[in-house]
Amino acid sequence: MTLSLSSLAASLTSLSFSSHISHKPNTLSFVRTESCSISRVPKVRTLVVSATVASPAELETTDLKKYVKSRLPGGFAAQTIIGTGRRKSAIARVVLQEGTGKFIINHRDAKEYLQGNPLWLQYVRVPLVTLGYENSYDVFVKSHGGGLSGQAQAISLGIARALLKVSEDHRAPLRQEGLLTRDSRVVERKKVGLKKARKAPQYSKR
Repeated sequence: MTLSLSSLAASLTSLSFSSHISHKPNTLSFVRTESCSISRVPKVRTLVVSATVASPAELETTDLKKYVKSRLPGGFAAQTIIGTGRRKSAIARVVLQEGTGKFIINHRDAKEYLQGNPLWLQYVRVPLVTLGYENSYDVFVKSHGGGLSGQAQAISLGIARALLKVSEDHRAPLRQEGLLTRDSRVVERKKVGLKKARKAPQYSKR
């Protein structure tokens, strides 16, 4: 037992431990790789072409606007043979020019503007037919307000007043047909307690 302990102690003393601590921190090394260059692809802009085809009605309206401007230099206010007519809430400014009987209302043909209604077309032609000028003058009209019926009657009064500026001799035949009288009738206002201007609610006895 003593031999084994002494031999163990001798073997331990013969061993030498060398401890070496490096004070340098561990360094990580990165290897640079070749940078890959991404070339920017240019954006290709697409050109969108949209074509709109004008309808025949729009083309006709554009042509009539050019025609009216060529026939009325300076506009409606610069003309000499002009008349203003009113009916209900409609107002019409009428210009007469020597021509072949064209009838243009708000840059549209009269028959198209008045929807081909024979009564309204008769209203606007009565003053010219009365004096026999239906094919002697071109009529240019600006009208607004009210409905087509009121505008047609306002145009009739405007034409009659414009014809007075052509000659004062036209007054007698126009007056005889009642074409120079301003119709002042308008819609009567609604009354309180009534259904309309004069219509009363139904009476119930029981």
